[in-house]
Amino acid sequence: MYHFFYQYNPHDPLFGAGKLSWGHSVSGDLVNWAFLGTALDPTSSFDVGGCWSGSTTAMPDGRLAILYTGRDANELQVQNVAFAKNPSDLLLREWDKPSFNPIIPQPADVTGNNFRDPTTAWLGRDGLWRFAIAAEVDGVGSTVIYRSADFVNWERNALPLHASAGIPCWECPDFFPVAEHGTEGLDTSASGAGVRHVLKLSKAADEDYYAVGRYDDEADTFVLVEDGEQADVRNWRRIDHGHLFAAKSFFDARRKRRVLWAWVDEMDSRSDDFAKGWTGIQSFPRALWLDTDGKQLVQWPVEEIETLRRKQVTLLGAVVGSGGLHEIAGIETLQADVEVVFEIPNLKEAEQLDPKWLQDPQKLCAEKGATVQGGVGPFGLIVMASGDMREQTTIFFRVFKHDDAYKVLMCTDLTRSSTKEGVHKPIYAGFVDMDVEKDKSISLRTLIDHSVIESFGGGGRTCITARVYPEHAVTGSSHLYVFNNGLDAVKVSKLEAWELATASVNVEDDGLVALLPPLVVPILSDDAEWAHHQPSSCGVKHDFE
Repeated sequence: MYHFFYQYNPHDPLFGAGKLSWGHSVSGDLVNWAFLGTALDPTSSFDVGGCWSGSTTAMPDGRLAILYTGRDANELQVQNVAFAKNPSDLLLREWDKPSFNPIIPQPADVTGNNFRDPTTAWLGRDGLWRFAIAAEVDGVGSTVIYRSADFVNWERNALPLHASAGIPCWECPDFFPVAEHGTEGLDTSASGAGVRHVLKLSKAADEDYYAVGRYDDEADTFVLVEDGEQADVRNWRRIDHGHLFAAKSFFDARRKRRVLWAWVDEMDSRSDDFAKGWTGIQSFPRALWLDTDGKQLVQWPVEEIETLRRKQVTLLGAVVGSGGLHEIAGIETLQADVEVVFEIPNLKEAEQLDPKWLQDPQKLCAEKGATVQGGVGPFGLIVMASGDMREQTTIFFRVFKHDDAYKVLMCTDLTRSSTKEGVHKPIYAGFVDMDVEKDKSISLRTLIDHSVIESFGGGGRTCITARVYPEHAVTGSSHLYVFNNGLDAVKVSKLEAWELATASVNVEDDGLVALLPPLVVPILSDDAEWAHHQPSSCGVKHDFE
């Protein structure tokens, strides 16, 4: 059984209005979900202002604990604990908040009332529990470590795990081990030989960054493996280059994988939110692991998503010439899963990359968009397109020469995604860290779910998530195309596209709950029911270890 906890406003469709609870949903397959109501509510003096972000931890003795941030009666951010009343209850419906909370009052050196978002705890080799938490310490954005022998009495480590003076308030930390080799996930307490660690931080309501490093669990120190500026988180790699925030991972022991989820907020208007009655959804769950270079993560949709695949179309060996447009017909693409490999037989026409663009790929995509002819690219997919092409979203690549090698740029362009007024329609971009000269090809997988488009370039090395609101999708069908606006032809060595069936998302039907686990019922199609039980400023609130 998978248990998913998330910040939920039972009283209003907007996140910021009212006092937040923790919603609780369960699943047997990470695809179909049943809503069980709230796990935590703001009913005590230590969380009367809301039950905010946190994580869960499973202990060796069978106890299940939630560490979470509460806003107390004085509006201070404090840290609390809750325990499952009956850990053997399959549904874990009841949680107890002990009266001795808060377990960690706000420290005197915390400024700006920024002290929040405890991670899943891990067990050190000294037998002590640890968790990381975001804090503004004397004006410096910090990630600090607390230790405990009993999960109730906690002491702070003298030095922070990381500190970044550039931004005073980082939030939603995640800290977890990854294997140096292979794709299997590791228990959150894993350490030692063959293990590296990942520290992920979120910039308030904006972006998620991460770095791979080596963690010393005696001194509780973290040293990055990549050269360069370690202190400034803004120089780290991105979890996703699109509209995705507050990613949270968990170790799935049954399948030996680490799975990541994140909050995907709305990009239309507040009036639209009120009309829908909800705001905010979760991304598709992703498995993640360390790439062979030891520096970056690879992310890929969990395999359970493929159980929703239905009707399929295939394109093999098609050559798309300069200016070419090829429609992929035969399936409905409002809910679709598309995998494509582009062969690039010739790189000699690649344009020279001005070094200034290395720090601003988004602006580079804006200047050299999908309709601007290049040497190698742009080529890719046009998705969520109306019949007259007035509405369309493009996901594409462009290859540049850089020093003695090549750089691959990946873009998702929303500027023509909707004709509706009041919708934010940006361009997202990131470089794909791969050897295109060696591979001679670039892969792309795009998941389309009505207003959500998630794309995975280079086998999942670069990810871009977007929200789109095309007016034609309300009453009509969408179209899918392969295109190429580069000087030379590209070859689609293989394209496979599937319609996706509709998942059961946050249904409140006792009959469905009785089937768990596992759920075998017909991803996230219309995101309304899912999103009504909305996530928080730190998205996913879970760890199912």
